[in-house]
Amino acid sequence: MLKKIFKNALAITLLGLSFTALADEQGYETLSPAQPTQSADKIEIIEFFWYGCPHCYAFEPLVDKWSKSLPKNVEFIRQPAVFNEVWAKHARAFYVAETLGVVEKVHADLFDTIQNKKEPLDSEEALSKFFVAHGVTEAQFKDAYASFGVDSKVRQAPAIAAKYGITGVPTVIINGKYKTNGTVAGSHEKMIEVMNKLIKQETAGK
Repeated sequence: MLKKIFKNALAITLLGLSFTALADEQGYETLSPAQPTQSADKIEIIEFFWYGCPHCYAFEPLVDKWSKSLPKNVEFIRQPAVFNEVWAKHARAFYVAETLGVVEKVHADLFDTIQNKKEPLDSEEALSKFFVAHGVTEAQFKDAYASFGVDSKVRQAPAIAAKYGITGVPTVIINGKYKTNGTVAGSHEKMIEVMNKLIKQETAGK
């Protein structure tokens, strides 16, 4: 009996290793089951990130440049990940920016302020000062910060990450079917290569 259990355990381990090796070789993992996308007409790319993550900060210039030259059939979605209260504060900052239409204006500076200036921006007061310094009125910030829409998105963020099996950032989901990150792809630059490859593959499949 023990011999049989050992053989079964070994078989499961080897199977897991083979999946890991395959993911490392191709630079991505296949999601099972695949998740529905927001639009059947678009190839959907979701980047899970956190402003406090140095790896996300390093990836941001690459993905920002990449996002500016996408084919018309590709939709790029930034999705803040939420794993604790500090992450939730930073996610709220992103959704406030999204609500006020200033994401492109403040996104890079949120990274820079937290990563380089070492300002945690983990309170409403600190975030208010940040947004006011970027041309948003205090009243606009407060209204957005406390709005039902922003609050709902922050509450939903953990479930969205769980749906895709997100355990770290930056992680990118390609069309609800594939997942890549720096570890699986090998580098941030390789992540971009994998994303482009899968976009072509998905486009051809449509």
